[in-house]
This record gives sequence, C-alpha cells and structure tokens, in this order.
Amino acid sequence: MSDPATTILTGMRIDDSRISVKMPTCPTDKVGTVEVYNSDSEKLLWRASGPKTAEGRQGAVTLWMADDFLKASSGTQPRILPANLDISVTFAGADDGTGDVLNIREVKAAHIPDGQYWTRDGARTAAQIDAQLTCHSDG
Repeated sequence: MSDPATTILTGMRIDDSRISVKMPTCPTDKVGTVEVYNSDSEKLLWRASGPKTAEGRQGAVTLWMADDFLKASSGTQPRILPANLDISVTFAGADDGTGDVLNIREVKAAHIPDGQYWTRDGARTAAQIDAQLTCHSDG
C-alpha cells in the first residue's frame, strides 16, 4: 500500500448512471487497461483495454462504456454499486500504472461543476489532476 502522504488523487464524477474517472497521466503516458473492482470483496467488476479516444488514452474514461474501448469484458454496471470502487489503470507498453479507491456515496453527494471531478481533496479539473505528477519531457 502506498504512503498516504504521497497518494496521487484520482477524480470521479457520477452523472445519473454514468460514472467517469480521471486518472492522472503525463503527456507521454497512454492508458492501456482499466480495471474496476469491488474494493470490499476484491471482485473484478469490469476490465477494458485500448481506449479509442484521445481523452481515454490520457486517463479520462467512462466506466462500463464498452464502445469506448477496443476490448471490454461483458460485465454490465451493477444496478447497486458497491460502497467503494477500486479503479486501476496500466499504461500501454509498461508495467506501470496508477489507481485509487473511491467512495461512491461521497462522490454522489458532491455537487461538482461540469468539467471537474470529485477527489478526496475537493473538485479538480483534469489538468489539475494531471499536475500532481512530475512529468519528464524527452527534450
């Protein structure tokens, strides 16, 4: 488990039944695989790989939206979500990735502006979520 002092925040928003997440990425990172687990039982609920959109490759994905990926498991979004979802991504061509456990009740209760995501430290834009990382350019 990572040190809480160095935890990287992940963003989530819930709009009706649509669950979107923003995983922090550097410009050179490309999301390869997204996995969603019930954090309490550790049961895999959904897995998808090969995001089709630029936003998806940069970590902004809608969960259980199979059409947004080249390959996705057949599982559908649970009618009643578990209390906590464990979201993890693995970057394409790397063994590296990021993840977070998010409390569904807290996210649903938050009234966050359009274009922003709930995090444990308040509402953040995608750019603010990415800015947590120290990215190294090739130049």
